[in-house]
Amino acid sequence: MKMKLFTLTLLWCGATLFSQDYFPENDGVKSKNNNYMAFTNAKIHMTPTQIIEKGTLLVQNGKVIQVGTSVAIPKNTIIEDLEGKSIYPSFIDVFSGFGVEKAKRAPGSGRSPQYEATREGFYWNDHIMPENEAIAKFTYDDKKAEELRKVGFGVVNSHFQDGIARGTGVLIALNGSGNDADRIVEDQSGQYFSFTKSIAKRQSYPTSLMGATALLRQLHHDLDWYAKGNVTTKDRSLEALLENKDLPQIFAAGGNGNVLRADKIGDQFGIQYAILGGGDEYQHIEAIKNTNATLIVPINFPKAYDVSDPYAAEYVNLSDMRHWNLAPSNPKVLEDNGVPFSLTLHQLKSPNDFKDMLLKAIAHGLSKTKALEALTTVPARILGKSDHIGTLQPGRQANFLIASGDVFEKSTTLFENWVQGTKNIINAKDQKDIRGDYDLNVGGKTYTMVVSGTLGKPKLEIKKDTLALSTKIEYSGDWVNFSFATETGDNYRMTSLVSNASNNLKGKVVLPSGKESSFTAKQTSSFEASENKKAEAQETPKLVALTYPNIGYGNTVKPKPENILFKNATVWTGDAILENIDVWVKNGKIAKVGPDLRASGAKTIDATGKHLTAGVIDEHSHIGALAINEAGHNSTAEVKMQDVVDPKDIDLYRNLAGGVTTIQLLHGSANPIGGQSAILRLKWGEDADGLLFPNMPKFIKFALGENVKQSNWQSFSRFPQTRMGVEQVFIDYFQRAKEYDEKKKSGQPYRYDEEMETLAEILNGERYISCHSYVQSEINMLMKVAEQFDFKVNTFTHILEGYKVADKMAEHGVGGSTFSDWWAYKYEVKDAIPHNAAIMASQGVTVAINSDDAEMSRRLNQEAGKTIKYGGASEIEAWKMVTLNPAKLLHIDDKVGSIAVGKDADLVLWSDYPMSVYAKAEKTLIEGAVYFDLETDKAQREAIQKERNELITMMLNEKAGGAKTQGPRQNKKARFECETL
Repeated sequence: MKMKLFTLTLLWCGATLFSQDYFPENDGVKSKNNNYMAFTNAKIHMTPTQIIEKGTLLVQNGKVIQVGTSVAIPKNTIIEDLEGKSIYPSFIDVFSGFGVEKAKRAPGSGRSPQYEATREGFYWNDHIMPENEAIAKFTYDDKKAEELRKVGFGVVNSHFQDGIARGTGVLIALNGSGNDADRIVEDQSGQYFSFTKSIAKRQSYPTSLMGATALLRQLHHDLDWYAKGNVTTKDRSLEALLENKDLPQIFAAGGNGNVLRADKIGDQFGIQYAILGGGDEYQHIEAIKNTNATLIVPINFPKAYDVSDPYAAEYVNLSDMRHWNLAPSNPKVLEDNGVPFSLTLHQLKSPNDFKDMLLKAIAHGLSKTKALEALTTVPARILGKSDHIGTLQPGRQANFLIASGDVFEKSTTLFENWVQGTKNIINAKDQKDIRGDYDLNVGGKTYTMVVSGTLGKPKLEIKKDTLALSTKIEYSGDWVNFSFATETGDNYRMTSLVSNASNNLKGKVVLPSGKESSFTAKQTSSFEASENKKAEAQETPKLVALTYPNIGYGNTVKPKPENILFKNATVWTGDAILENIDVWVKNGKIAKVGPDLRASGAKTIDATGKHLTAGVIDEHSHIGALAINEAGHNSTAEVKMQDVVDPKDIDLYRNLAGGVTTIQLLHGSANPIGGQSAILRLKWGEDADGLLFPNMPKFIKFALGENVKQSNWQSFSRFPQTRMGVEQVFIDYFQRAKEYDEKKKSGQPYRYDEEMETLAEILNGERYISCHSYVQSEINMLMKVAEQFDFKVNTFTHILEGYKVADKMAEHGVGGSTFSDWWAYKYEVKDAIPHNAAIMASQGVTVAINSDDAEMSRRLNQEAGKTIKYGGASEIEAWKMVTLNPAKLLHIDDKVGSIAVGKDADLVLWSDYPMSVYAKAEKTLIEGAVYFDLETDKAQREAIQKERNELITMMLNEKAGGAKTQGPRQNKKARFECETL
């Protein structure tokens, strides 16, 4: 009777608490309940680091009034004794979609992209929607709220998860008793961004990660221009950005280096984002730490792969196996490195998975204190709401959990989740916990019985010896009903009254014959004792070693420059081939070249019978990237390949094995004016920034021919559609760039335009063009356009009809980077010949042989040899085409491309004549550090197989232990080429 009265009192409190003073009351007496609630004798976690033993929590009107061991309890207080129980602040999820409508995918419309925006009065790109307000799309769903409350969450920060600039979020207390006026803690809780364009919009740009990055940069430049009053019309998108600039700024970045990309944008514009990670931050923790960002970290740890089929297991690559093993340690790594982070339910299939994932992180070393911070104080701080939520300090909202004990233990039961002072029952506190191990005696036989699961929703396992039987169980109030079926199909149905006086169960059973009898189930171990025993027996999870990058063939230690003396090598200096010569490498440079050298302290390598050359340089490559084309516009000069460098691409390592040390990572050929290039040194194990060639010259990709006019794509909505149109694109853009640059230099106010800035650099001789080209008429056209605007084209790449215009190329001063013997693979190369390189070289053109292909680039040493066969080039000239000449075309020949004292020690030791099909790169050095070694490679192959077997065994054991698994799948990165979209 007392419990019923208590419950009615609380319901009345909830009904009156959330009505406003000025609201009329027509269904009863208008009065306000000012009673207090006092929870006494509890272990209270006031904050993650402030714990009060046998404390009292006093709340009134949805707020914490006082907390401590000597709280003065007012007369009008309802007191509840929580002896032996614990109180925690309710959890907060800062990255949620709760209650906010989901975007609906726009219908397709054939192969013709939509290039223009569909809205007027807003920003020019449909994927920029900062004017969106989550509260306008919000509908409270108490069924889903209940799912969240059951796992401990009291407040969620929700937003419209669509678009690049997504608008503002809404902070919601999961209070099912009030209305939106009560439960909306903040209706403008933060401003959200991402790299992912809207699924509801069809505007083509951006089509790539680098395009999204460039769009965000330009957006902030335009915001600055707009804020200074330089625009006469109103832009509702920019107005919204300005209005919300002081809100918390949250960036949905994800994994694969995107946290670092997002932080760079923030750094450029003075914004410190809170950044949603991808759970792989442990792989580049130093760079993550240096961002000084607070992360929002998902704990959707991957399931083990089902590798029971050895053939299917081969589909799973080592990096995915490693991530399965290491991902649960990600929160611990963040904690150990002082990176502040909150935890989120984001990407979990169900909130019910949350506790298991959280306990897995704790088992992998995450401290309970840090876990509580990540679920309470850190998300509150991200949202700027530390004075309102996240702790149980006086004045905060009364959002708290009542649990049977340590909320981060598996055996602990969550009883209640109070939100804004409203009680939500998860499991009844007065319901006896029947979970545990039992000996079940029924029908003259003994069975082992285990009751597990949760207090309110137990699971039942009954075994006869080792055979698991089919079971069902229901537990409500004081009665438990359960049944099982034997292997012969005999059914036993039992019911028992649960007594507080005993831990055993006994009652009536209906036998398979239909007769009634009695049964007993004697508890041999409580659930808590059983779980504690399991926890004690559980070994610390074994983690495999992290490598750089964290895939097969990664380095356990990043290579460093060595002091090396190569003795008695055949040295290809770039100008000559010298027999029995020594080369001393020190401090990353070539220190000496000559016979009979001595080098104190140097590691000596006997190179007798071997050949030492400069590293191979590929002028035209698409390896080591996450995207190649930004195809959304006919000019994308604003995009940067350095924004999408992929340091984990295995083709970087494979190129090292082919003697390649430097590449130009080029944009594709989807548009006449493509994106800015990146020159990379293949320093395997470095992050994306570590691969960039220091002080690299500025380049950009242009393109001519079939690809840019989309003649093979059946797309007819974008200009240009003809080769004549391509010319007009160049003239138009360069004229605009010229006018832009003149205005900038005049000192007048101007709108900073990243695209025009890049093209102006070309006009000013600060950026060089590498142009995809085939047909002589177009080659002539671009040289004439360049001369019209008083600059020179730097390189025609592919240039398969270069032999027809070699004299004009030499006169213009442009180089040629071509294929050795590709022809007839599409119509516009029907006139290509393998003598092309030699003919261009004979006319004074600087010629390189390039790959444009991840496989061919590994064998550029052999491609160079073909110019001897086709055209009669000398050995020296042929070798220059993959070393010194591409270095000249890239304006880095002062550092690399030949062997000379003072140059960077980018070297390859070959087992044989370097242009032979039998030659192997035994060692590949970059700045004196060995990034590929043939013997090390052999050892790595064995180590990889051993590690795979070890991880497969772990996965098999996890499956055997009853864990859910995922099917084996091949996660293979696509290889890119010029046309890849």
